[in-house]
Amino acid sequence: MPISPTHNDTLAAELDRAINNKTKPLGSLGTLEALARQLGLIQNTRDITITKPAILVFAADHGVVAEGISAYPQDVTWQMVENFLAGGAAINVFAKQNDCALRVIDAGVNHDFGPRHGLTDRKLAHGTRNFAQEPAMSHDLCQTALAAGAALAAELEGNVVGFGEMGIGNTTAAAALMHKLTGIAVAQCVGAGTGLSAEGILHKQRVIEAAVAHHASVTEAGDVLATFGGLEIAMMAGAMLKAAELRKVLLIDGFIVTSALLVAARMQPSILDYCIFAHCSNESGHQQMLAALGAKPLLNLGLRLGEGTGCALALPLLHAAANFLNQMATFESAQVSEKSE
Repeated sequence: MPISPTHNDTLAAELDRAINNKTKPLGSLGTLEALARQLGLIQNTRDITITKPAILVFAADHGVVAEGISAYPQDVTWQMVENFLAGGAAINVFAKQNDCALRVIDAGVNHDFGPRHGLTDRKLAHGTRNFAQEPAMSHDLCQTALAAGAALAAELEGNVVGFGEMGIGNTTAAAALMHKLTGIAVAQCVGAGTGLSAEGILHKQRVIEAAVAHHASVTEAGDVLATFGGLEIAMMAGAMLKAAELRKVLLIDGFIVTSALLVAARMQPSILDYCIFAHCSNESGHQQMLAALGAKPLLNLGLRLGEGTGCALALPLLHAAANFLNQMATFESAQVSEKSE
């Protein structure tokens, strides 16, 4: 189904009046005021709520690691999934700190976990193929991943969903998607990922440039996703599209998550109305990707971890925006004099 734009002049004017009538100088809560307004438009009400927020962490492996584009071996993907399940990762700590549900999804990890408490098994393959040589996914597999993500989003009870990921090699996939969908030069899309040297970054750039030349005829967003993306990226994009269709708030994390949104936004531009950008990553290219989407991130903490950590850290700001709009006194109720004309 098409995603409905949140544009509503009448409600926007009501929200502006409510925000401006709080006991504060006009505009003095800065970004929180814009955030409250956006939340109201997404939820189609003046009485905004933050209900049962959840972060979905999608994990998958990438065939392009065969080209030597990562500082870490592919086994780190499944090892980090084990860390998530044991509660030992940064996202576990920050999600717990902020009373946020966390769901870990195996979208396509090159490892057999077996039935595990806390792991949602949606494995569609043991990773993608090497896009330096052939498309990462078939059209059908990519569509299946999008549908699986949509089904996961439809299951969520709450009205705020954050997105995170884990997958060795996925900054290479994200950089390729960014280049293909924005036209920004590959050199400006490629960064250190998990910690590549300058020489490693240059090699990664050359691998992507060769792959882009190899698949030069691919232009449509869905085909670009199938050719260069990952199963976690595709599943994320599907979940984002469904969450926006259901008028949930989308909390967008860093470079890889934003690349999934970039695909989704090319498919349905109105999805951007529902997106709150948690932070600007320290991964090279993220700032330009945000600019291409017209996005203004809430935080800039030099993060480049992934996992949805930026979402968990930004969540208190959503609570603050809802709480000031719902709980702050008005000039009239507090009997405070307003600004003189």
